[in-house]
Amino acid sequence: MAEKHLPSQRTSARLSRRGLLALGGIGVVTAGAFAARWFNIWADTGGNALSAPDAHAAAVAGDILLVDIRRPDEWARTGVGEGAVPLDMRRDDFVEALLSEVQRDTNRPVALICARGVRSRHLSARLLDAGFTRIIDVPEGMLGSGAGPGWVKRGLPVQKVG
Repeated sequence: MAEKHLPSQRTSARLSRRGLLALGGIGVVTAGAFAARWFNIWADTGGNALSAPDAHAAAVAGDILLVDIRRPDEWARTGVGEGAVPLDMRRDDFVEALLSEVQRDTNRPVALICARGVRSRHLSARLLDAGFTRIIDVPEGMLGSGAGPGWVKRGLPVQKVG
């Protein structure tokens, strides 16, 4: 004999399915937001930003200090962009090491590059608070973002580290 469901049981089952669909939608939105942040889809390419080719040209010409703020394992995988100084942003003495690189001239233009422009954007604010006045972001990074394909895909020269 078929089991009969009371109206309250059917409503409960329907609500459960709707609840699961809503949770699935939240998961998609959350994953999408994570991916957007990870790949820096909304990268700022405004006044304090340079494309990877422009950053390379300015660094090689000595117009800016280009600093690759990624981790050593990332430098080992892709190399460091030609003209860039590798300086791991996780160092406790990062600001002091950067001050040394610019010979304590906080007005010297410093461009930051990371993998996809997320870390460089966040570090820019910290360096402005530390007294640096001309911080430039390379928002497409080494691996690409919403700002561009990135240093590596553009075929810009790299140097091996260590």
